[in-house]
Amino acid sequence: MDVTGFKTLDDMDLEGKVVLTRVDINVPVADGRVSDTTRIDRIVPTIREIVAKGGKPVLLAHFGRPKGKPVPEMSLRVTLPALEAALGTTVRFAADCIGAEAEAAVGALGEGEVLLLENTRFHAGEERNDPAFAAALAKLGDVYCNDAFSAAHRAHASTEGLARLLPACAGRQMQAELEALDRALARPEHPVVAIVGGAKISTKLALLENLVRKVDTLVIGGAMANTFLAAQGHGVGTSLVERDLLDTARTVLMKADEAGCAILLPEDIGIAEKLEPGAVRKDVLATECPDDRMILDIGPRTVARIAAALHEVKTLLWNGPLGAFEVPPFDTGTVTAARRAAALAKAGALVAVAGGGDTVAALERAGVVDDFTYVSTAGGAFLEWLEGRTLPGVAALETGGSPN
Repeated sequence: MDVTGFKTLDDMDLEGKVVLTRVDINVPVADGRVSDTTRIDRIVPTIREIVAKGGKPVLLAHFGRPKGKPVPEMSLRVTLPALEAALGTTVRFAADCIGAEAEAAVGALGEGEVLLLENTRFHAGEERNDPAFAAALAKLGDVYCNDAFSAAHRAHASTEGLARLLPACAGRQMQAELEALDRALARPEHPVVAIVGGAKISTKLALLENLVRKVDTLVIGGAMANTFLAAQGHGVGTSLVERDLLDTARTVLMKADEAGCAILLPEDIGIAEKLEPGAVRKDVLATECPDDRMILDIGPRTVARIAAALHEVKTLLWNGPLGAFEVPPFDTGTVTAARRAAALAKAGALVAVAGGGDTVAALERAGVVDDFTYVSTAGGAFLEWLEGRTLPGVAALETGGSPN
């Protein structure tokens, strides 16, 4: 997917204009407080720049799955303290995102102020991408700015429909995501290696089939590697394996061979009787897993092979852990490989782009999030982009929007 045909804040005249800014602040909440402000922190540059350019940011966002009706427990009001702390200013709030209350709140917004509108998903028209609902949103502003890449795979009114009704641009977070993805897969510097891990082939089949046509080397780890090992006739003991997908795994290997993509599967493995903290780990060859043990990590030889591959490439894409990283000592493979990749990226030897919920958590465990070239907080949107699918929210920015 081409991600270069969009306007940015550099292209927009914002002086005196109300800027409807789609953000993703669907953040975790515990005991009535935001427990992880990562997504909020990442939208701060866009909001501050809009204010600096004389615009009035009006934030549109969803929260949870209220299914088209108001649900008090899913009000965006809970995010206000975290938003205000991140922005260092008061954030006004309107209890609806369309209609008289929203219009009055927008009309009362002063220079330098920020307004958050209530959950867009409190209206059924949001997820249906209803033209009337999109028009009601558009009525509130002069410019549309989408800074929510993580919601770009949804063709909703606030992510797709609205972009076709107002002069539209990408915010700085959206721009950073798109430029990083473009650099990593659409127009990468070769050689390119992709590391794909996680539990199941079934959730990443489209991703694997797309990547074997785009990258030079594909590293497969995590529990999904067990299915590939089983497909090659190796015993995998009591490991998680998708027996019904053995033929599919063989097809992926065949397609990779046809495309000239090298597949790197575990050469050795970390095994144990069960998955639990402090379990006795033993490293054996991938062909020697006992019947009463389970594969929970890649072994040191495989880590060394990955490290060697990373030294030979210019671009790295990473999605998914290489083992059960949440439970030591089965985090060794993921952490060691992540630290090697991060060191190379920090030294400028390669472009390293990673994304997906488990991936971010794994990189955080390794302490290297800040050393990768770019780490996406998007889940579904990042995965769908890697699969080669068109993201409606991005396509709308490239083709839609009224002239500014």
